[in-house]
Amino acid sequence: MSQLSYLEAIVMGVVQGISELFPISSLGHSILIPAIVGGSWATDMNVSAPDSPYLSFIVGLHVATALALIVFFRKDWARIIVGLGTSIRYRRIGTGPERLAWLLIIATIPVAIAGLLLDHVFRTVLGVPMIAAIFLTLNGFVLLLGERFRRRSRELESGSGSSRGSDNDADNDNDAEVDVAVSRLSALRAVGVGASQILALLPGISRSGVSMVGGMAAGLTHREAARFSFLLATPVILAAGVLKLPDLFGPMGQGIHGQVLAGAIASFISALLAVGFLDRYFRTRTLTPFAIYSLAVGIGCIIFFAVR
Repeated sequence: MSQLSYLEAIVMGVVQGISELFPISSLGHSILIPAIVGGSWATDMNVSAPDSPYLSFIVGLHVATALALIVFFRKDWARIIVGLGTSIRYRRIGTGPERLAWLLIIATIPVAIAGLLLDHVFRTVLGVPMIAAIFLTLNGFVLLLGERFRRRSRELESGSGSSRGSDNDADNDNDAEVDVAVSRLSALRAVGVGASQILALLPGISRSGVSMVGGMAAGLTHREAARFSFLLATPVILAAGVLKLPDLFGPMGQGIHGQVLAGAIASFISALLAVGFLDRYFRTRTLTPFAIYSLAVGIGCIIFFAVR
């Protein structure tokens, strides 16, 4: 059985932490980078191989990424958990945290069901470099379309005199107020945003990217859409990791526990830095640079694998 090196583990841990939160697809990069490097990287980190230790390694990275999100949004999660408790206790959905708690729950259901049913099939059947490159290119187009839709909506809102015609008008430094703004989403739109994450089961399609586009289509600003995306992704990523943790202690995890720990630490640190950067970035900026990156890397990889 092939074994992961500590260099491979740390590099891919950093890549996972960044690409899971940046709208550029962590699964796509976990397939493309080893294939591009080649040699032992391609054999050690073949995500489509059923018995590959890489699958167990990725589990550890996902748990670490989710923990980084929990740490960064700890105040938000405290408000949400308290809100859920008061909602159940008093049988009401009145405050912003109470409403946001239930929106997160119902929005998580579609992708949770799809993940249980389709994750293994999509990962093993579609987890090959050329397909990942094609979907990464498609991810770039999705982000560009999301930005175009958002600009058109802002123009319509400006024409009607809406106060939400500009992202800068709506953004502020009060995280609690941003959460309240997100909680005003209708249940149907929240489920739609949550369901959009199903597309991220395809290697190369970004979970944060498609859910941000869905949030912006539902009327959220860039920062609001980003925060809802990160809050929504946390239980999904954590649950997916925890459900597969037994793999780390089975045959596929033998001999790589140290590498998993090293990669998980790298993933935690890089994810914490990434989410902090993106929370500031999306106060005034857009998805366009990530769209250009996805298109450039996706098309470049398609050419690379076609001529290799």
